[in-house]
Amino acid sequence: MKKLEELSVQEKLRLICGKDAWHTEDFDGALDSVSVSDGPVGLRTMREENGEVVTIPAVAFSSVQLLANTWNTELAKGMGEALADECYDRNVDILLAPGVNIKRDPRNGRNFEYFSEDPVVAGEMAKAYIMGVQGRGIGVCLKHFLCNNLEDDRLHQSSDVDERSLREIYYRPFEIACEAKPVSVMCSYNRINGVYASENKKGFKVLREEFGFDGAVISDWFAVRNRAKSAMAGLDLEMPFSPENYDQLKADYEAGKLTDEALDACAGRVLALVNRCKKMQEGKRAVLTLEERKERAKAVAAEGMVLLKNEGVLPLSEGAKLAVSGMYAAPGKENLSMLAGGGSSCVVWSEPEFDVPERLRERGFEVRFEGAVGFNRPEFLRHDGRKALLNAAESDVNIVCVGTGAFVEYEDGDRPDLRLPPAQVRLIRETAARAPHTVVVVFAGAPVEMNEWIDEVDAVLFAGFPGMGGDAVLADILSGKINPSGKLTETFPYYYGDYENETALHRRASIGVTRYQEGLDVGYRFYDGSVAVRFPFGFGLSYSEFTYSGLSLSAEGQTVSVRFFVENDGAHAGKETVQVYVRECAPLVYRPYKELKAFAKPALSAYGSKQVELKLKLRDFAHWSTAEDKWAADDGVYEILVGASSEDIRLKGKVRLEDGKFTVLK
Repeated sequence: MKKLEELSVQEKLRLICGKDAWHTEDFDGALDSVSVSDGPVGLRTMREENGEVVTIPAVAFSSVQLLANTWNTELAKGMGEALADECYDRNVDILLAPGVNIKRDPRNGRNFEYFSEDPVVAGEMAKAYIMGVQGRGIGVCLKHFLCNNLEDDRLHQSSDVDERSLREIYYRPFEIACEAKPVSVMCSYNRINGVYASENKKGFKVLREEFGFDGAVISDWFAVRNRAKSAMAGLDLEMPFSPENYDQLKADYEAGKLTDEALDACAGRVLALVNRCKKMQEGKRAVLTLEERKERAKAVAAEGMVLLKNEGVLPLSEGAKLAVSGMYAAPGKENLSMLAGGGSSCVVWSEPEFDVPERLRERGFEVRFEGAVGFNRPEFLRHDGRKALLNAAESDVNIVCVGTGAFVEYEDGDRPDLRLPPAQVRLIRETAARAPHTVVVVFAGAPVEMNEWIDEVDAVLFAGFPGMGGDAVLADILSGKINPSGKLTETFPYYYGDYENETALHRRASIGVTRYQEGLDVGYRFYDGSVAVRFPFGFGLSYSEFTYSGLSLSAEGQTVSVRFFVENDGAHAGKETVQVYVRECAPLVYRPYKELKAFAKPALSAYGSKQVELKLKLRDFAHWSTAEDKWAADDGVYEILVGASSEDIRLKGKVRLEDGKFTVLK
């Protein structure tokens, strides 16, 4: 294995440009190399077979959005471990995941790949995911740095963001995730305040000098416009190899546009990346069997599905006669993209079966199924809609499965609105009018509007994109075998316009420029106390009811301990996600009304009770001071809010901060 000083200038130039689409340069075996692969919810490894490039089937996990809805860092870590084992089976060294971009706009076509509108949830879940993958010896590539918050015109547009919003909202999940020491970070395509992300010297400096990132910065595929300029900024590895960029790089080096110091820094970090990945794998191998990996996938779906409405119809009565409609319930092997987002994270399922009606029959229900809505053109009724009406009329419970899928939510494009296609709305309303009870199951990777039909149905279950085994999980939730515990990590508005009209999220100041004029008021920070929403951030129902009591705050120097009891008032064992928010009562600068700072998810037996303890540090009370270019926690009074969602606050207490130390106010 050659060392940096043993490489010629030409070799260094070639090394920082990659070998092909999925490997670093190895100079015909003179150097070790690493291979990389998409994606965050299952491997999308491609191989050439008989002259054609094919994608190798893999375990398809729930979308990252559904993983986030579990609020369970242990599940995130476990999913990471299973993905690492998949990497070993396919000789992959680095997984191109996870993505922690903030869900600034619910229309973003790639939101199904991201965790949350909140930086703490995104950062903490990503950190656990990274620990799972890298704890097994496989590297990750944290992405997309920075402000890749829309897909329309992502290759050119500039995300114009003020420094405080960058620090508190958009940098923050990367900062938290970097605590897990990812081996690499991927830059995004867009510009940030006019500078391409691949040339974002200021951002790379923050990563390395403030967040403790000690890995390599890799470009998103074809994100490099000027290789010499990006190398001078600190981008280490361009992917994939581009002959045109490489030729220009050589010419620019000869012209003095790339210094030897910068070239050595980039080449050295590429060598270090390869060495680190090989060292991480020493003595390690795949641990989980294929069946165990599939069980990990199902565990995520079981805690990620969110019960949004339930007027007593769920769980289903034993032996109930069910009418199931909508092709999302049983799309068939060729149409599984109805249950996933499109783009680089799209997985070829190793077991291409998803059949909710059959899973319900296996649990003792009489089921009549009619697809009604077809694949590819879900705005039309492609099958026998009249049969769906007849089935609903003869049922005890009518279950309608609707959604979006890869033809609506995908990389490189945004949704025009949050509506379901009219044919799906018509299917819900007309079957509900003929059935005694109706349950709607939504398969989507982001919020959908429900105004046209939600008042006409008894229950709504948000199933997300659940991956392999999601049909069995869904049947278990509907039948009561699983007590739902998912909660939303993004706000569901009544109408998209409630958000758009106030903040103009996609409004362009000019062609190619997107102004982040809402500043800090992203997601629930905008809605809080000003605009009513359909379902708030952090919301989710259970078959149990939970009581919060006994809030106790204690302070020790710069740490506040928050203790309280959660009791399960129901006959079902369950899990409850508890959320701790902080509010500065008399701020010197603008601050959102409250901000999430900690969360936990205790498991409670039927009628059981547990004490939860969460700790808040000084940083949790701070804002980014643009006057002093640092984090500042001002002296004053802060309210601690404990809630079941951002709008359902159960317990309150106050602390005073003075000279950097906290005291509890009685």
